[in-house]
Amino acid sequence: MTIPDLPWAGGCRCGKLRFRVDQAPLMTSACHCRGCQLMSGSAYSLTVSVPSGGFAITEGKAIIGGVHGQDIRHYHCEYCLSWVYTAIEPDAGFVNVRATMLDDPHWFRPYIETQTAERLPWVTVPATRSFERFPEMTEYLALAGEFQEANGLA
Repeated sequence: MTIPDLPWAGGCRCGKLRFRVDQAPLMTSACHCRGCQLMSGSAYSLTVSVPSGGFAITEGKAIIGGVHGQDIRHYHCEYCLSWVYTAIEPDAGFVNVRATMLDDPHWFRPYIETQTAERLPWVTVPATRSFERFPEMTEYLALAGEFQEANGLA
């Protein structure tokens, strides 16, 4: 995959919420968990993990929606309620931006797929690495390193 030059811009469906990414992605992924299926209205969700400091809302307001967990916050456009990104509290150092919210998502390809135990039987994803459940948090650092090396970011 050829990752486009930064910065990237993106936004929700109605265009009232806009964001900017100006740091290279840490990793790309597809999640097949039932929660992502229900929130996305699709077979899976697509994510570009970017450093927290490299992501900013430039217009509009994001509100918390979806599951209101203690640690995970799903942010949506306050007007159209599109699911735009997810953050872990306290700040885990990255945010998970929904890849299809980028103005140009055509370059996107998931490096990992997670929760394949919940994958719909007809779904195939061209991910390099596949996990029946979520990898352990300690594994993500190595996976991010693999992704960055494979894409000339390391």
